[in-house]
Amino acid sequence: MRSIKSVLCSALGLWLAGCAATATAPVSVEKTPDPLEARLSIDPEVVTGELANGLRYVISKNAKPEKRAELRLTIDVGSILEEDQQQGLAHFAEHMAFNGTRNFAKQELVDYLESIGMRSGADLNAATSFDTTVYMLTVPTDRVAVMEQAFQIMEDWAHGVSYEPEEIEKERGVVVEEWRLGQGAGRRMLNAQLPIILKDSRYAERLPIGEKAVLDTFDHAALTDFYRAWYRPELMAVIAVGDFDPDWIEERITTYFSRLSPAAAAPERPLYRVPDHEETLFAIAADPEATNSSVTVYYKQDRQPEGSVGDYRRHLLQSLYHRMLNQRLYERTVQAEPPYLQGVSTQGRMVRSKDAYMLRAVVVDNGIDRGLEAILQEARRVLLYGFSAAELEREKKAMLRRIEQAYRERDKTRSDRFAAEYKRSFLTGEPIPGLEYEYGFYKSFVPEIELEEVNSLADRWLRTGNRVIAVSAPAKEGVELPQGEDLLALFADVAARDVAPYVENVAAHSLMEQGPPLAAIGARDTIPELGLTRWRLQNGAEVLLKPTDFKNDEVLFAASSPGGFSLASDAEYIAARTTDGAVSYTHLTLP
Repeated sequence: MRSIKSVLCSALGLWLAGCAATATAPVSVEKTPDPLEARLSIDPEVVTGELANGLRYVISKNAKPEKRAELRLTIDVGSILEEDQQQGLAHFAEHMAFNGTRNFAKQELVDYLESIGMRSGADLNAATSFDTTVYMLTVPTDRVAVMEQAFQIMEDWAHGVSYEPEEIEKERGVVVEEWRLGQGAGRRMLNAQLPIILKDSRYAERLPIGEKAVLDTFDHAALTDFYRAWYRPELMAVIAVGDFDPDWIEERITTYFSRLSPAAAAPERPLYRVPDHEETLFAIAADPEATNSSVTVYYKQDRQPEGSVGDYRRHLLQSLYHRMLNQRLYERTVQAEPPYLQGVSTQGRMVRSKDAYMLRAVVVDNGIDRGLEAILQEARRVLLYGFSAAELEREKKAMLRRIEQAYRERDKTRSDRFAAEYKRSFLTGEPIPGLEYEYGFYKSFVPEIELEEVNSLADRWLRTGNRVIAVSAPAKEGVELPQGEDLLALFADVAARDVAPYVENVAAHSLMEQGPPLAAIGARDTIPELGLTRWRLQNGAEVLLKPTDFKNDEVLFAASSPGGFSLASDAEYIAARTTDGAVSYTHLTLP
């Protein structure tokens, strides 16, 4: 569902419609009559099932890209389940899946996959987080033998990893080096901040990369014990999306994964909570390789349900809030000397048991205070005065246009997006009702959402309890890290300040007093080898047209002419160099 709804991603940028006209037929989807308490159903085009051993599966036929399948072995297991002597071994177990299995000795598995044209990272990958482990394969579907081998590999990962002592020792060095490198400055700083953000929870002491002391010295039995205890069919799902026959895929899943035996007297998979706290926490980190500074305010929340029609409506309501606030935050970036480089309002899941509302500013070095002050002020402006009816109406139209465009482009959606959606459905219960059903929700709910409903969210979210302020910055000379008490004082100062209402000034006329005169087509010809049609207009302009079927609802325009800022005089150079960018922002004025 989230790949269509774009819960977080739509909040991070502006959408620009390709053109005002389209060659496709009008879209007609009936409004849903379902009551708000009704449970969301599963997309009827998706095949779901459960084997006798408890393993579940999701299968969906999708033709983009052609002759390819996205396969996932998704396991409801991560570092949160490690014992003290196993910290880092959930991730280590994922590594060992590529170092020999029952049917592929040592390097044979990787060698085989590379022999059929698969690339590590792009087509062959795996990931371990707090709560999950996912193995990913992208394979061709036009060779039956390759598909059979792909399912054999995934079965081996599920219960047939070899764990040969020699291979464990070889991989120990690899994983320790990964721990040392920390996957970059951003990951290192996040690893330092998470124990504070998730304070007093098991998550705070179970980072997926683990503890170096454990990785250096763990007994092999601790690794195999983790694998045998938690790699169980009732904690697994197989996801297959691609250009194939779903019935044949279902037969393959049944054949290979029915061989997994449920563990006898297996421990229940626990859910770990993140405790609430009244005081504000500070997670301040610096790294010599960091390239920018940022500040994020986390307002931790209880996990929101997703299973009902009413839950879906609530998501649309929240999306409107984020879209309107993000537009205001964006406007601050195009003023002279902006307070931040990027400002974002968003919401999502932190861990399995906790959600969060987040305000974030990416700033110049030593700009934390100014950036934080600016995003807090914009949030307070919404808290005091709300959004305007004009803002809401504009964002409603944009949301409806986006879902209509997604619906028109539904046959162009790539399989990996569906695979990610189905993975989340298994792991977190995210509903997968299908795009046609979702489009009906948009048409039903978006027009009737009231401004008061959206404006009321600020008071619910902007609370002092469960608040964490996280700062990331380069560790270098001249860059000073703010202190917690100074940041808290800034919150108090903004909360006590008089903030003026938001004022929006929209240009009432075009940038051009009068449009250019129309020009008739003087000559036509084609460039067959490029599939182009060429028009030469009587005013001297040349137009090139190329029809494509990449998207169903988009026309792209580009224009150029000889010259450019190279022809400008020295006195006019700066103006000429920046004119094209400035024109895009002339309609924006700040309060």
